[in-house]
Amino acid sequence: MADHDLTGFTKSTFTHDGATRRLLRRGTGPAVIIMAEIPGITPKVLGFAERVAASGCTAVLPVLFGEPGRDTDPAAVGWPSVGRSLASSLWQVCVSREFTLLATGRSSRVVRWLRALAAAEHERCGGPGVGAVGMCLTGGFALAMATDERLVAARAVPPPQPSLPLACTRSRAGAIDISPGELAVVRRRCERDGLQVLGLRFRGDRLVPGDRFAYLRRELGDAFVAVELDAEAANPASALAPHSVLTEHLIDEPGQPTRQALDTVLDLFRIRLLGEQPSRTA
Repeated sequence: MADHDLTGFTKSTFTHDGATRRLLRRGTGPAVIIMAEIPGITPKVLGFAERVAASGCTAVLPVLFGEPGRDTDPAAVGWPSVGRSLASSLWQVCVSREFTLLATGRSSRVVRWLRALAAAEHERCGGPGVGAVGMCLTGGFALAMATDERLVAARAVPPPQPSLPLACTRSRAGAIDISPGELAVVRRRCERDGLQVLGLRFRGDRLVPGDRFAYLRRELGDAFVAVELDAEAANPASALAPHSVLTEHLIDEPGQPTRQALDTVLDLFRIRLLGEQPSRTA
């Protein structure tokens, strides 16, 4: 897969509390905030955004790190290029005070900016609320954003692959980057408003350990819906270990477990944001 030239996506910026970031947007209808994983908004992340837009929603992608459209498939661009992209994105994250890499029980500061973005997109796009998808590094951001009323109205806040804080100790493996107070708000809204939190992971993924999903089950009860796939379900064409259910390791064929997981996410947005009935499209 080659670099994506961003055709079909409009470009803009959003500023809140002195921080200005670039945005990519595609589609019409209620907004879905899509937060990319390291190394950034790759062609496969853009492919996921295209599916969200085709479902009847507006896909909104904030550029949090990396260069949008850059291909990071080792088979296409080689490992040296991939290494440079990863190093550049990780450096942006590590030197920024907006991201919480190691601390537990703390929300990353960028979540405040993302909540403001969600409020602005709700006003712009309308609908019952806003959806949010976080991937890997940004997985917990979607959960922390659920303290905002606009996301509760949508009841659609899936956080695939929540990998912060980095699981370098057992205590961090069983936690997520959200403060206790914000988690309590999310729990109350799950009980009161029927908010559903969807999590996706491959079994054996060290970046998203099983303890983290167990923690979310304890904290959110039945409101947390876990989709856990065997590593064998990952796309074997990827040179990377199974991790990215919706992008890098997706096998986009009917009946494939990763495709079923993708359909589950899209159905959640159709039901909560568009008022449609569940469906399974090829």
